[in-house]
Amino acid sequence: MQTKTHIVPELSKPIRLQEYGVGLFNLVFTKSALKKALKKQYITVNGIIATSATFISGGETICLTIPEISKPRTKLILKLNVLYEDDYLAVIHKPGGILVSGNSFKTVANALIQNLKPSSLLDRTTPQPIHRLDYPTTGLLLIGKTNSSIRTLNKMFQDKKIKKSYYAVAIGKMKPKGEITTDIDNKTSRSLYKVKASLASERFDILNLVKLKPKTGRKHQLRKHLTSIGNPILGDKEYNIEHLVLNGKGLYLHAYSLKFTHPFTQEKLIIKDELPEKFKKIFDSI
Repeated sequence: MQTKTHIVPELSKPIRLQEYGVGLFNLVFTKSALKKALKKQYITVNGIIATSATFISGGETICLTIPEISKPRTKLILKLNVLYEDDYLAVIHKPGGILVSGNSFKTVANALIQNLKPSSLLDRTTPQPIHRLDYPTTGLLLIGKTNSSIRTLNKMFQDKKIKKSYYAVAIGKMKPKGEITTDIDNKTSRSLYKVKASLASERFDILNLVKLKPKTGRKHQLRKHLTSIGNPILGDKEYNIEHLVLNGKGLYLHAYSLKFTHPFTQEKLIIKDELPEKFKKIFDSI
């Protein structure tokens, strides 16, 4: 077992523990991880088991006690392309065919410490991904390097203050632009799309280079949305139309840009990740 302790400083007003505690400890750096820790009764406040209804007002002692997770003996060697980095945060290129995090050995999260510079700030922590990209998706991934930046960036995502855009290659005839709104997992979801280029294809009839802007963040949202209008993403083995599956090339979905105001320096950041070569082989005029 390992135990981590945090003494809450003076607060201006009470706050729910499940909001305050995001990023407080390395092992519960996301809101969902914190909820799981609360559900498993890993967290106490002043010696009393905490719940999702627990509030803190300042001065409390928060303890996280969690079973030891056996670490792999072999060191992961995975070179990542770092597109932006400072003491607070980083943005890296996530390759296709790798998990962002989880119980697997080969994950982006496990490779961050060897690819990023240690923060010089007092509340530095093990670098952690702030959001998720699907296993086959490539592109930009935002990383927090301090406890405060992890909490703040999570809140910015929740408040939709971080704008994301993607590119995909979609199959079939499409309207030049549109809005897709459907319920995903019983929650409203919304995506905007714009066709940037189209060309004839012997096998797929038409292939489109599509720019996508998700306005909500549901699981597999863009993949489900494009399939729902009859235009699945090329290479998608999970959401597709029969006989229109491309094998061996991976998913043609790329997280292209992140736009946000740096929460600590107030710098306006627009970070882009060049389209993969497989996109350019189809649309060679890009």
